[in-house]
Amino acid sequence: MSRVGIKPVELANGVTAKVEGKKVSIKGAKSELSVVVSSLVNVKVEGKEIIVEPTSKSQEAKANWGLFRNLIKNMVIGVSEGYKKDLELEGVGFRAQAQGKTLKLNLGFSHDVIYNIPAGIEIKTPKPTEIQISGADKQRVGQVAAEIRGFKEPEPYKGKGIHYVGEYIRRKEGKKK
Repeated sequence: MSRVGIKPVELANGVTAKVEGKKVSIKGAKSELSVVVSSLVNVKVEGKEIIVEPTSKSQEAKANWGLFRNLIKNMVIGVSEGYKKDLELEGVGFRAQAQGKTLKLNLGFSHDVIYNIPAGIEIKTPKPTEIQISGADKQRVGQVAAEIRGFKEPEPYKGKGIHYVGEYIRRKEGKKK
């Protein structure tokens, strides 16, 4: 018995769900998302709830039961509220600037790093050292944040680089004289 999968997914106000075969579509105020569920689970909509059930009692069916229930829950939250990640640039001369569909990063390299913003993702730079990534799809927001952080990960001696807001960077002691 899955402790996660047994809970029904509550639909927020203004969110509609539609199940066509193995495809589940969620539509809300922000956007529309869909996922194709495994053949090991069944999905049905009853009133303002989405219920996910396994088709068998195998271990794989139980694992997919909890997985697809959480994927559907994340889609419901995404189309109603959205997801957001904040990044911070730390270092002398490190700057970020959102320009239309691209993000221009000055990270101390001999050239500027240009990142093309994917569809469905919105990037804002309220300050030159802050990047706000938002969107409806939780996985894509996290992936874009990880890709941008990967351009210059924080180093352990001075902490320079791109890091998540609130992330603890473990510092190392420098060389002794």
